[in-house]
Amino acid sequence: MTDVLVVTGLSGAGRSVAADALEDLGWFVIDNLPAGLLPKVAELASSGGAYERVVLSMGGGGEPIPAQIESLREHVDHLTTVFLEASTEILIRRYEATRRRHPLAENRDLLAAIEHERERLAGARAVADLIIDTSELNPHQLKDRISQEFGAFGDEGNMRLTVSSFGFKHGLPADVDMVFDCRFLPNPHWDEKLRPFSGQDEQVQAYVLNRDITERFVDHVSGMLEELLPAYQAEGKSYLTVAFGCTGGRHRSVALAERMAELLAEKGWEPRISHRDIER
Repeated sequence: MTDVLVVTGLSGAGRSVAADALEDLGWFVIDNLPAGLLPKVAELASSGGAYERVVLSMGGGGEPIPAQIESLREHVDHLTTVFLEASTEILIRRYEATRRRHPLAENRDLLAAIEHERERLAGARAVADLIIDTSELNPHQLKDRISQEFGAFGDEGNMRLTVSSFGFKHGLPADVDMVFDCRFLPNPHWDEKLRPFSGQDEQVQAYVLNRDITERFVDHVSGMLEELLPAYQAEGKSYLTVAFGCTGGRHRSVALAERMAELLAEKGWEPRISHRDIER
């Protein structure tokens, strides 16, 4: 069986870094592929079992991409699509730092080119199995993320589950499926003895978790996930991210994400834990 991974996304969001990381992991990578050639190239690459894991990396191709991906599903055994994006502000900084020219900037300034490409790729983003926001990731961190997601890809058929934490004041994550707001809980930040610690430390976990309202919240969320996760997996979803948010992303959301990951592990899942803003 051949695994085919389609990598696309906004120019400057890290597609080349991701392709290089996948090649280092043993994937056969075809870069800068036009969307119109997607099904044919995938069919050739996977024919005869010559390659077990193939990456098709594409730049901005606009609306044809979703149609080409649906056509591709008819030709390969297992298909996953990844979309890389970043905030407009970060993309502008990256282009100014590298002095590279945006591929759609022929008759537009940089800001207009970025927003035009974002609009053109909205359909590709909508059909992606996994969206990775690289705004806060340097190239080394992006390579680590790709390695975590695809280093052992194909070894199991289970849905890849991530439980994450974040701070609302730093912005809502773009690459999450379910968000739970835990700002209704008392904030350890206002306790000077607890402020230096995080939700990974016992003192903060006890402060956050040992409350009746927290226990009821955790029970309700874990019960809901127990019902929903098998249904998502049955529908063929390859990736699912459950996120907990508090004000700063260091105390309450971290403690709840850690606890929820423990409960999910007890149910037989193997969640990956990610704390986006714990060091801020």
